Amino acid sequence: MVEDPLATADCLQITREVGFDRLLSTDQPNTASCPLPFQADSVKTARDVTRSTLRAWGLPELGDDAALVVSELVTNAVRYAMYSRGRREITLLLMRVTPHVLLAVADPSDEEPRPKEPDFVSENGRGLYIVETYSQCWGWDPLARGGKAVWALFRTEA
Repeated sequence: MVEDPLATADCLQITREVGFDRLLSTDQPNTASCPLPFQADSVKTARDVTRSTLRAWGLPELGDDAALVVSELVTNAVRYAMYSRGRREITLLLMRVTPHVLLAVADPSDEEPRPKEPDFVSENGRGLYIVETYSQCWGWDPLARGGKAVWALFRTEA
């Protein structure tokens, strides 16, 4: 597939113009959000919401890759939110900006996500490597209220 860097830049520009804080707190067209409790089974909930949202948008072909990526993002959010003071809410956001789908997980930690060199023997440390491998690109944005939104972008065929 040939990447369209301008379309990718347009998608990311929209999220920055609107702002993740606003996207997370209001209903926007072509978005779905889901607050997640600070617990391990939030990972399954996030996968289920991701798959059902993509099916509703007519994009079931993205379901497996997006669910895998969202699993890693939510796992990291749960893991690092335990070190945050105060609120421990996690929010999943899906946004469709044709020809892209943006997945974002907001958490209260201000810690910058840093990819580690994957250790394929260890049981952890591969999360962002998986996110990078399965998505078109990924990154993070600080939230005005504190914390961050870690996002991954997928290109759709539609």
